Amino acid sequence: MGAIDEWLPAIGDEFSKDYYKQLAKFVNWEYQQHTVYPPKDEIFSAFRLTPLSKVKVVILGQDPYHEPNQAHGLCFSVRPGTEIPPSLVNIYKELQDDLGCYIPNNGYLVKWAEQGVLLLNTLLTVRAHVAFSHKGAGWERFTDAVIEALNRENRPIVFLLWGSPAQRKAEMLNNPNHLILKAPHPSPLSAYRGFFGCKHFSKANRFLQEHGETPIDWQIENI
Repeated sequence: MGAIDEWLPAIGDEFSKDYYKQLAKFVNWEYQQHTVYPPKDEIFSAFRLTPLSKVKVVILGQDPYHEPNQAHGLCFSVRPGTEIPPSLVNIYKELQDDLGCYIPNNGYLVKWAEQGVLLLNTLLTVRAHVAFSHKGAGWERFTDAVIEALNRENRPIVFLLWGSPAQRKAEMLNNPNHLILKAPHPSPLSAYRGFFGCKHFSKANRFLQEHGETPIDWQIENI
């Protein structure tokens, strides 16, 4: 757990609760018995790369990618050398349309995380090849506690809620300091329903600048 020390004052109590102890047992057993993603030492990468005090933007995903060499602890992000998944292709298309970013040759989003974009999946582990296989094991309760901690922060944070599962978290976000932006999910099934053209990236940057924060440089560079 050392990777997320800066988050501990806000969410550290979760680790001693019964549900989390059960979750930890379940996850450990899964890693012993099956191939599970992301690698165990990367489950909390989003927290390690984006300390609570540095969070400016939150992007909520659902389930980690469940094929080899994809998931590394940041939602929508894949390792260099891995084909860019369809939803991220559409995120890049919207970035190009919104801010003029070129479409890079990789889907490695660590640059965003290091600038204060918390790339949070609501489930933090998944069994290989089986989407949502760790649903209901306790991760939802843990990541809800994270969202509640973010809601309590009395500084401007932008929440990008794409698709109905992410949008359902909006009822937890009642702090007037924050900006909540909603759009359909960027997946090929729904992006054309209003994700394309949502301009969330420029809106987020405008809000940050209006509140004296440095905007996010959304351009992921070619490798």
